[in-house]
Amino acid sequence: MVSIACRLPEPADLDAVAIRDWLARLESDRGGLSLPLLRKACDLAIVASPSDIHLGLSIADILHELEMDDETLAAALVHIARIPIARSRAGEEFNPVVAAMLADLSKVGALAEARVEVNYGDTLLNTPNTLDKVYLVKCHRNSEEHLENLRRMLLTVADDVRVVVIILAERLHQLRLLKRADDETKRRIALETREIHAPLANRLGIWRVKWELEDFTLRYLQPEEYKRIATRLDGRRAEREEYIGEFIALIREKCDEAGIKAEIAGRPKHIYSIWRKMQRKQVDIDRIFDLLAVRVLVDSVAECYTVLGFVHGLWRYIPGEFDDYIATPKANLYRSLHTAVIGPEDKPVEIQIRTQEMHEHSERGVAAHWAYKENRGHDAEFQRRLLWMRHWLELKEDASDSDFAERFKSEFAPAQAYVYTPQGKLVELPHGATPVDFAYAIHSDLGHRCRGAKVNGRIVPLTFSLESGMTVEILTTKEGGPSRDWLSPHLNYLKTSRARGRVRQWFKQQDYEQHVAIGRANLDREFDRLGLGKRDLDEIARRFNYKKGSDLLAAIGCGDLSPVQVAHSLGKPVVKPDEVTLATRSPAKRKGEKGKGAVVLEGVGDLLYNMAKCCKPVPYDPIVGFITRGKGVTVHRNDCSVIQSLRENDRERMISAAWNDLSEGGLYPVDIRVVAGDRRGLLRDISSIFTNEEVDVLGVSSQSDKRKDTAEFRFTVEIADMGQLSRILDKVAQLPDVLEVRRRV
Repeated sequence: MVSIACRLPEPADLDAVAIRDWLARLESDRGGLSLPLLRKACDLAIVASPSDIHLGLSIADILHELEMDDETLAAALVHIARIPIARSRAGEEFNPVVAAMLADLSKVGALAEARVEVNYGDTLLNTPNTLDKVYLVKCHRNSEEHLENLRRMLLTVADDVRVVVIILAERLHQLRLLKRADDETKRRIALETREIHAPLANRLGIWRVKWELEDFTLRYLQPEEYKRIATRLDGRRAEREEYIGEFIALIREKCDEAGIKAEIAGRPKHIYSIWRKMQRKQVDIDRIFDLLAVRVLVDSVAECYTVLGFVHGLWRYIPGEFDDYIATPKANLYRSLHTAVIGPEDKPVEIQIRTQEMHEHSERGVAAHWAYKENRGHDAEFQRRLLWMRHWLELKEDASDSDFAERFKSEFAPAQAYVYTPQGKLVELPHGATPVDFAYAIHSDLGHRCRGAKVNGRIVPLTFSLESGMTVEILTTKEGGPSRDWLSPHLNYLKTSRARGRVRQWFKQQDYEQHVAIGRANLDREFDRLGLGKRDLDEIARRFNYKKGSDLLAAIGCGDLSPVQVAHSLGKPVVKPDEVTLATRSPAKRKGEKGKGAVVLEGVGDLLYNMAKCCKPVPYDPIVGFITRGKGVTVHRNDCSVIQSLRENDRERMISAAWNDLSEGGLYPVDIRVVAGDRRGLLRDISSIFTNEEVDVLGVSSQSDKRKDTAEFRFTVEIADMGQLSRILDKVAQLPDVLEVRRRV
């Protein structure tokens, strides 16, 4: 394991001269580039304690090795060395970017503390060192879901990705000094690092920090395993890196000879990664062939296979260690060539060969390295934010551009907020969610009884917009329910669809009886208007996936279902085909032709039937057949007055009948009764509706009542189905002076 060399004197020897010398060395390392913001921070650091200054300079040293910019180093030194400077002065002493980073660092520090209210007005930005606090113990929950939310919270609570890098550098320095601590402290901090900080470094692509954090966690959590692997590695890490460099030079020489433009990089596998692979494959270190690894990036697939030929020509490949993920990609669409060879000095080396496009997909697509290593699913929104962060780190040399943050602000804005319950549980909510959304995310009953909220101990309105890191306490009443105002989109009480759905469901349940009564009245009115008579509501409810008729009526009453939809759904054949015989009928009628619909009659052979002129049944009225003397079967409605008045001995000639699916496509005569105020042009207006609907009028009669100044019309028209009849009745009812319109049966 390699540690970055510290070039600082001991804390007791730190003075203004030592600090200036340290700064001069940093500027020399950067080719004489001046670091004015860091110089200003060093000037202010003189008033801090020597131990705090030493801590701040050590972490700034790590950030310098990571090639972070002047602003990052200055913010880290001011924050970690506890240099007393108010936020109102931070913008003046440095610039607004550094001031914002200091505010974010203070916010993270407050979260690691007791998460009490933080006043950002003019509070001194000198909170204690953040990462020697206990994240997991504070939350006393180590479920994977909670840990994942905690990682995401740390990535969203800061508005600048550099704040996260400072946090990681701070934790790395802490681990380097941890060897003097007691075993319990080592274990606690190593666990936090393994679960929180190392995954963050992995996702951000800060590999140098990642491997050192992971190696430290193994060293403190399983020291025997760490020592066993370290002693069996061939040489120190620096020696292995030198070996990789020589190996790469041989491949590059071959590529240059063939005119292939290739980017080649390599690294020795770190101890923690070796241990993880040994655990996963259940093998000893002798069976791990990627202790040394090289990656070659080329421009085309053909060049991938050409380079593979060079590699296998230079060194003997290890059987069973070749995988062609270009010809056969992985399930997550990862593509690459993998092989392992016995390199110089008989050392195994793994080689990955891929195109630039394949590499981009593996780093930023659904095959991203961090998601693969952590077995994460594809979360598009979270990966969008991570991609922006990694893009910033890759282009950090452009950070000096004053417009840089603004240009990427919309991309960097988090889509989620992570807030705490008073018990320390982290809850994920959409950005801009309110305390009411939070209450419903915990439990529906808590949301129903919500009457107020405290955020970080301070009472806030229920429309307050929550931000990551806040602690929310819901104030409730023993009884009661939500307010209808919560559903108003203009009042901003609710952001999440889950909460809105729970509120709507509550009101539906509370108004159930009222909705049933309204639904019954509306459905009866529609059935009466269409002349459908009484129906089995439970059977109709099952067609719409409701358990019982009252649920169907409630759905109509609250507007989820219309009576017209219910009326149109009626009419599927209720007699099974194997129980009936299809009666002889005229061919299915085309529009504009006269004919009879298809009816199935129970228990008879080929027998002509006719539709009764007294009640004029249409699909899908309840019907019954009556066997006449010499005229076949006449089909009546069940409630026809002729059928109801039959003598007892004539009822024996009644047979069961039902509509067949073939009935669709025919035309059926119906009588329509219209009552309206008597006026000139009324008959013309009604006739124009029939004409527009392409409905044939078979007959019309009218009668005027001079005393009431009304007129009553009876039209006999041909319709295709109930939908057309309902549409005609609606249009006629909308005419001026029309008082009543309905089907006459």
